[in-house]
Amino acid sequence: MVLLGVARDDAERDAEYIADKVANLRIFPDDEGRMNLSVKETTAAVMVVSQFTLLGDCRRGRRPSFMEAAAPDLAERLYQGFMESLINMGISVRSGLFGEMMEVELVNTGPVTLVISSPRETDRGPSGCGTIERKATGD
Repeated sequence: MVLLGVARDDAERDAEYIADKVANLRIFPDDEGRMNLSVKETTAAVMVVSQFTLLGDCRRGRRPSFMEAAAPDLAERLYQGFMESLINMGISVRSGLFGEMMEVELVNTGPVTLVISSPRETDRGPSGCGTIERKATGD
């Protein structure tokens, strides 16, 4: 499962970078149980859920600020582009409904949880956050 947060200054290159990382990170177990296979080398599908709250800044006060999250039109365009990039790499993709309240259930075998951010020269925090939860069964 990928929980995808899009920052207000993200661009297509960020979505492509994160898609490439998601497709090629060796986080699935091989026959010896070592994290040695990428999602491209398995029969797993990638579930992608838009998650603007990943960009929440909790450093001040008691209410998170979402000022760094992208506006819905940009976020949806990059969310769709991210999924298209995965599909173009031959990966089966499932998705949530952009901008909708959903109940998402995850069974995490491992656990392996990673935060992937596109490269930035600023100190404002993660950009183009993609949080990956690996389900080792390959489902």
